[in-house]
Amino acid sequence: MPETSSTPAAGTSGPAPEPAAGGESAVHPWTRYVAIGDSFTEGIGDPNPRSPGGHRGWADRVAEELARTRDGFAYANLAIRGRLLNKIIEEQLEPAIELHPDLITICAGGNDVIRPGGDPDKLAEKMDAAVDRLVSSGATVVLFTGPDLGATPVIGSVRGRVAVYNENLRTVAARHDAVIADMWALRQLSNREMWAPDRLHFSPLGHHTIAAMVLETLAVPHTLEPLEPKPMPVKNWRTARTEDLTWAREYFMPWVVRRVRHQSSGDGISAKRPDAGPMFGGPGMPPGSAD
Repeated sequence: MPETSSTPAAGTSGPAPEPAAGGESAVHPWTRYVAIGDSFTEGIGDPNPRSPGGHRGWADRVAEELARTRDGFAYANLAIRGRLLNKIIEEQLEPAIELHPDLITICAGGNDVIRPGGDPDKLAEKMDAAVDRLVSSGATVVLFTGPDLGATPVIGSVRGRVAVYNENLRTVAARHDAVIADMWALRQLSNREMWAPDRLHFSPLGHHTIAAMVLETLAVPHTLEPLEPKPMPVKNWRTARTEDLTWAREYFMPWVVRRVRHQSSGDGISAKRPDAGPMFGGPGMPPGSAD
């Protein structure tokens, strides 16, 4: 696919490279990228047996694109599904810094916000300290807002808390000169095909769309062309009701049971890419890496 020139997305704060003059593909400044977070960054909802851990996701897609134009590019992904903000800070923050990245992405707090009693102000205080630590390492830090959950069954009820948390995150980014990757403004995510069958994670199409947004936020030219979801078939109320009951039985109730038992979907799971290494084997594989 041809390369397309990209520009920073609205709502971005912090430094990002300028596109090359004359529409030429600029070589971005980053050589070492580490992603930290929960299931969103691990890539759940985007299964791929060829990817480490069996899931691809938006972060892998971003790394594949970054590797295309930068020799020696290295990538690590420390994210683990189900992790709450405290655990992400305790388990991933210092290991990420020890890998000496010059680009770090962090999306955290979403699992906290959707739980009963999740306080977006207290969460933002913890995130503020975490981002301060990451920025002090000298890396460019990308901080994600949460998506608009208004049309999402059940968890759409916490839309107000997500909106407050997002505004707090924008303040955190401004305070520390971090970059905001704005999922709330990504209106394509309201389409049902952007979500996995569990309605809690993004589908391959959703991860693809988010990866393109991240690259555009960083002003990195990329080959991820926009993909349009197919029109959803019209369903009668019986079909819709049956689908809702099936979803509740297969996905929502197990999630509730884990909360009651204080269990996590990430129990016993390790980071899929704990060390920063080259991007081999994917569609964004650097030229000559298969030699």
